[in-house]
Amino acid sequence: MTVTVGPPLTETPTRVLADPSEPAVRRRSRPRPGLLAAEVYLILLVVAAVWPAALTPGDPLAADPLAVLSPPGPGHWFGTDHLGRDVLTRVVHGAGHSLTIGVAATALAVVGGVLLGLLAGLTHRVADEALSRTFDALSAFPMLLLALLFITIAGPGTASLIVAIGIATLPHHARVVRGQTLVVRGSGYVEQAITFGQSRPRLVLRHVLPNVVGPVPVLAVIGLGEAILAAAGLSFLGMGPQPPSPEWGAMLSEGRNYLQVAWWISILPGLAVTATVVSLTVVGRHWQARFDGRWR
Repeated sequence: MTVTVGPPLTETPTRVLADPSEPAVRRRSRPRPGLLAAEVYLILLVVAAVWPAALTPGDPLAADPLAVLSPPGPGHWFGTDHLGRDVLTRVVHGAGHSLTIGVAATALAVVGGVLLGLLAGLTHRVADEALSRTFDALSAFPMLLLALLFITIAGPGTASLIVAIGIATLPHHARVVRGQTLVVRGSGYVEQAITFGQSRPRLVLRHVLPNVVGPVPVLAVIGLGEAILAAAGLSFLGMGPQPPSPEWGAMLSEGRNYLQVAWWISILPGLAVTATVVSLTVVGRHWQARFDGRWR
């Protein structure tokens, strides 16, 4: 019996299937032009706030009667206002005013929200209920309405504007921190630390606080944009820095009477406010996605 032997079988390399999640991860890892543009704009904004002369060496208060209401062009790239002041110079110098108000108000809201949120989550149930209902009541009112009410009582000005926006945005941070505190309070490592007899201050500082403040920086970045927008709105109503201060909201208010003949006086500061809020929101949402594990 003859057995026919065929050609030797060659080993076919086994194809390794890619992880179904790999294309999505790779797709998420690609550069994002919108995020990059937002980060570049925020860097320029910080430079404008810290060192405005690096971008525009002129004086934001210098008036030129011969260049009143000049349209955008060479020499005055953003045009001039009704007093002949360069709009670009005022917008760049106004970044310091708007950013200072927004950062200070957000810092006040974050510090107050963390302290009150910890207090509500760690104290007796009666105190927690009272603080929680207070947070809910304040959150039911629009932020601008609360800030406007405070400024009406305290009077207009930069300091009043900072405190008003900080108080108006504080309940949101406090509610988030309270919820996180209640979760951490019932965790096993906290109960174990209590069993070992750790003092309450040490327990809060070492075990509770570090595990509670995780989402706070993300909320602060997003809240900073809201604070800058609120500051511009209140300044537009005359509740913030007063003219001739080159604050974006005040510039919007000064230029509203010249929209038909000199649109650039109000439109360009308004674009600066819009770009700042959008950029902070984009960066904040990106950080939130990384914090939640939805981006690699």
